[in-house]
Amino acid sequence: MKEYIIKKYSGSFESTEKAFISEYPWGDKYCPEAYFKVVHTDNEFIIQLTCKESSPKAVHRGYMSPVYKDSCLEFFACYGKGGYINCEVNSVGASLIAYGADRHCRTPLLDLCGTLPEIKAEKTDDFWRVTITMPYEIIKKVYGITDIPSGYEFYGNAYKCGDDCDIPHYGMWNGAMCEKPDFHRPEFFGKFIVE
Repeated sequence: MKEYIIKKYSGSFESTEKAFISEYPWGDKYCPEAYFKVVHTDNEFIIQLTCKESSPKAVHRGYMSPVYKDSCLEFFACYGKGGYINCEVNSVGASLIAYGADRHCRTPLLDLCGTLPEIKAEKTDDFWRVTITMPYEIIKKVYGITDIPSGYEFYGNAYKCGDDCDIPHYGMWNGAMCEKPDFHRPEFFGKFIVE
């Protein structure tokens, strides 16, 4: 199981460690370079995911769209006891964000908490990036916890996919051992530790 230390945000992501989304267990015809960085403040986690693609597919728009069919970057996290939150975002900032125990039992996060993490998407000629700002208040409400102190641990994974792209692809940070593409497998999540 891979581990990632989440450091305090210094105002810039420049010196933050990259964790590469480089495992493609279900085919290697298309494996774009992708990585993520995670930092924390006193009130939130900031997750930045980047992919080196010049023309990412982005058909879907709006909240709870099937963005995994586009070129998509994703961050799944189980911040406490219970299910996990999946944040799936395409290059124009359309998102699918829900909570539940597995692939089939998902509740839109907005229905559950009345609010969503902030999503920002940016694109250049060479790469695209999404930044997800996850307030602690959402985590506390979903998981019934009161504090996220130094040393706090949770489990999660980061992904790059594109179900309906010219070449379907499925990459991840912490590898999975299953026959078919399936990111909704918390037993294969890696560990995150708040410094």
